[in-house]
This record gives sequence, structure tokens and C-alpha cells, in this order.
Amino acid sequence: MQSRTRSILSFCLIAAISPAARAQSQDQSKQTARAIFKQLIEINTTDSVGNVTTAAEAMAKRLREGGFAEEDIKVTGPNDRKKNLVARFRGTGKRKPILFIGHLDVVEAHREDWTTDPFEFLEKDGYFYGRGTEDMKSGDALLVTNFLRLRKENYLPDRDLILALTADEEGGNFNGVDWLIKEHRDWVDAEYCINLDAGEFEKDKGNRLLAGIQASEKVYVDYQFESLNPGGHSSVPSPDNAIYHLAGALARLQSYSFPVDINEITRNFFAKTAAITTGPVSADMKVVAMYPPPADAAQLNAAVQRLSASPYYNSLLHTTCVATMLSGGHAPNALPQTARANVNCRIFPGEDPEEVRKALERVANDPKVTVTVVAQRSADGKVVPVVGVPPSPLLPEVMHALEKTLSASWPGVPLIATMSTGATDGRITRIAGIPTYGISCMFFDRNDIRAHGKDERLGVQDFYDGVDFNYKLIRELSSPR
Repeated sequence: MQSRTRSILSFCLIAAISPAARAQSQDQSKQTARAIFKQLIEINTTDSVGNVTTAAEAMAKRLREGGFAEEDIKVTGPNDRKKNLVARFRGTGKRKPILFIGHLDVVEAHREDWTTDPFEFLEKDGYFYGRGTEDMKSGDALLVTNFLRLRKENYLPDRDLILALTADEEGGNFNGVDWLIKEHRDWVDAEYCINLDAGEFEKDKGNRLLAGIQASEKVYVDYQFESLNPGGHSSVPSPDNAIYHLAGALARLQSYSFPVDINEITRNFFAKTAAITTGPVSADMKVVAMYPPPADAAQLNAAVQRLSASPYYNSLLHTTCVATMLSGGHAPNALPQTARANVNCRIFPGEDPEEVRKALERVANDPKVTVTVVAQRSADGKVVPVVGVPPSPLLPEVMHALEKTLSASWPGVPLIATMSTGATDGRITRIAGIPTYGISCMFFDRNDIRAHGKDERLGVQDFYDGVDFNYKLIRELSSPR
């Protein structure tokens, strides 16, 4: 009876809000979002010297001050620097909860590489600058802002809404989603998960092109290429040089392409993108969307080759592997005894990582170069086995809510299911059996992606539009039926 009374009261309060009051609430939400965004950007949360706990506590403080009960806010983790925030917005319990995730940590950023201070929030020429503006403190700010707005409006969802802002998505040994799943599954268990760190909304020259919903992602695996040698004095050079062996193997890797692969999600992507693309690229996408080919393999191969000239389309069509780190030698006047390279692979869902390792060994084509998997470790220090990440089914409930919100906000912008070429925390929730959907809620310029790079930025209006879109989507997913 108490829940029903509160539900009726909530409905009456919301229904009574005038258009002017709604506009005022939206404007206040905009100011709150900017303040939260600024606060998060200016907290250094890098793995090397930053502190995720500081950011988690700052957001917890805002939620407490916004009316969330103490028992519904958890700030905890495996160590003092890597604590995660979990907050629960109580609903009627008619339906199972929704989990909303975002990571608080950011990749390293050096002041000397940037035009501005990466940990100073700066608004300039229509953009917000700072490390994490794109990846992904903007998404964290959206979620905190809208949890606060909904609480202020006395909104009563028909299900619990769970917010988890976590550590070590970008690296480090204490991934927050992994830790929460293992240690406190009941805190984050949900019917499905919305991940704002994926599902890009794309624009080009100010034109909104598409809204992505990420339902699948490639598997992240690092391999080590290593060459060992007894070494010796550099005054007596030998062609049997560990660095030369390694360099030859990497040169062969550079010109190698893994076989083409397409799944339901990428087929959907190419078919729908072809409809909003023109010219030869559209024609090639239509051919690829018919994979496996009914007859003409040569036509498919030609289309794949042309599309693969684009790094992004290439990554959607193949497993990709690239050298990312090098080390070798021990003294400037000695022949190298070791030479190593880290080769980062993004493996197409369904492909066996061990078969990829064997393929890399064949590509290296040198008995003096070994190829091994670099072990990944979970928060408890144990080696994490490399497993495939199952795609999430396109639930009608999620698709309908997203299509309705998209149509109301930006009529005509198509919704397209996508496979992420990078790794997100969505892989952990998917493996744990929680269907996960990447929905960024903000538009990013497809030709100006600066995540992980210097002078990272996000359009000011794109951020504010994202705040409003996220608010509407949360309500659409959780309003009483």
C-alpha cells in the first residue's frame, strides 16, 4: 500500500509540473551537469598517480545531498585508490532492475603533449576540453545528473535503477565491474545493462548521421613477440641479432590481414549504413552485407579490399593485430640479448584466441621469435582466461525505448546495431550473463575522435543534448506500464 500511495503521489507531482517549471528543471539540470562534468575532469583518475576513490566519493556526496539514502550508496573496492560507486534508485520492483555503468578512470595524459592542461576543464570555441571529456567522464556526468534530477522530481520507476561508476576500465589490476560482479553480484545484478562507454552517436560536419547501439564487441588479447640471444660485444656485429629478428617479424605482421568475418551485428551495420551512404562505398557495403556470398566470391573480396582501406571498416571486417610497445637491449655497446614487442589484438567474436596466436606465429615465420599470450589478471590477482564475448540479443524493450526517444529528439536519425572494435566493461557484464547495450547518448564527430589522444574534447551542445536524451531514455525504460 505504501508503494502504491507513493506511486500515485509521484504521478500527481510530475503531472502538475507546468511547462515553465519543466523548462526551469531542464535548465537547472544543465547547470548541474556542467558542474559535475568539471569536477570529474579536474580529479586525476589515471592509474599512475590518480585516485578513482576521490571521484567516487565526490559523486557519492552529491547523491547524498540530492536525497539518496545512505544505505543506497556504496563506495568500496579492493584498495584505497580504486574504490567504486554503486547507487540504487529505488522503484516499485514490478520489473527487474536496470544497471547503468560508466568508468571513472582515464588514460594517461602528459601536459607537454597537450595544448591545454589535460586536468583543467576548459570551455573554448564550442568545445569542452580535458582528459575524459570524450572517454568517458561526460557519460558519468550524464548519469549522476539525471539520477539527481529524477530524485528531485520524486520520480518513481517501476524497477530499481542501479548506477555503477568504476575503476580500471582503461588499465590497471583492479577492474571495478569485474570486482563488483565477483564480490557483490547482488548490488549490480540486473535484467540488462546500459553502458554509456559504447554505442557511438555519429555526426559529420554538424550533420547527425546515426545512433549506434553496441550489442557486441571484439575480444581484447595482448601477445608478446620475443627474441632471445646470447648477445656479445657490439664491436663484433652479428646478423643473428635479436632486434633484427623481431623487426623482421613485425614487418611481416604489418602487411598481414586476417580473413574476413561477419556476424549478425556487423551485417546489420553494413546493410543499414549502406542506406545512408552513397556511391561506391554504399555498393560495397551492400555486397558485404550479403556475406557469405551466394556465388561471386571475387566480388565480395574486391568489396572487402576496398572497404578495408578505411581503418574503421577494416576493424569491423577482420581480427586486427598491431604492435604497440617495444623494448630491447641492455647496453649501448652490447649486442641485444632480448627484444620484445607487445602486439595488441582485437579478435572477432567467435574466433579462438589460440588459433590467432598460431596464426601470428606463422606470420612471424622465424624460429628465433616466440609468440605467447600476455596474461590478464583480475582484481584478486588471478589469471583471467581469454573467452569469447557473446553478443547481446536486441531486446524489443530496449530497442523500442531507444527508437522512441531517438525519434522524439532527432527525427530521421537511423538506429543501427554495432559491434565495438575496442574493449569496454560491457564484455564483463555480458560474460556474467547480463545483456549489455552500449548507448553513448551524445554525438561525436566521426572525423575528430580524440579519445585517448591529445587535446581531447567534446562539443558543448552535444554534451547538453546528451544530458536531455539520457534523461528521456531512462524514463522510457523505467516508467510504469
